[in-house]
Amino acid sequence: MTGASGAPYGVRLLEVLARNKVPVQLIISQHGWRILALESGITSDQELKTATGGDWSTVSVFDDGDRGAAPASGSARSTGMVICPCSMGTVSAVAHGSSRSLVERAADVALKERRKLILVPRETPLSLIHLRNLTAVTEAGAVVIPAAPGFYHQPKTIAELVDFIVQRIVDQMGLEIQIAPRWKG
Repeated sequence: MTGASGAPYGVRLLEVLARNKVPVQLIISQHGWRILALESGITSDQELKTATGGDWSTVSVFDDGDRGAAPASGSARSTGMVICPCSMGTVSAVAHGSSRSLVERAADVALKERRKLILVPRETPLSLIHLRNLTAVTEAGAVVIPAAPGFYHQPKTIAELVDFIVQRIVDQMGLEIQIAPRWKG
């Protein structure tokens, strides 16, 4: 999770993964924590654990400042990475391989190892720089899922809008988890 608006997407994604016992290596940037507090009232690992169901038996937490942690190495196996929400600063760092933090290094590793990398930006409007960086990460192999929910399922709550996006993320991860209605044509 990084410092883009959209903390409820990251919290719900973590909840879905934890409840379904999917292994997670959780990294939250300094600005990610700021947005979690602002948008969700979450200020600590314990509060986040409670908000996501309380069972973190498959969740490992890493400090974003520790660029020597397991997610920083290609030899540490993973099926991929999701940055949700993903700030445009993080998109830029990934697009240019700057790896200034563990989140950025782990994303760099996902790309170089040809693992799935999903970025969930929530920014509007998009500048030409944003668009070029999103194009660059896509050309490098990442999948960009803008946090722009659909309305064909006639959502009644914010939670249903959040689930729309989280469903797309878990689908891209190849997980057989259903939390939102699908298009019926």
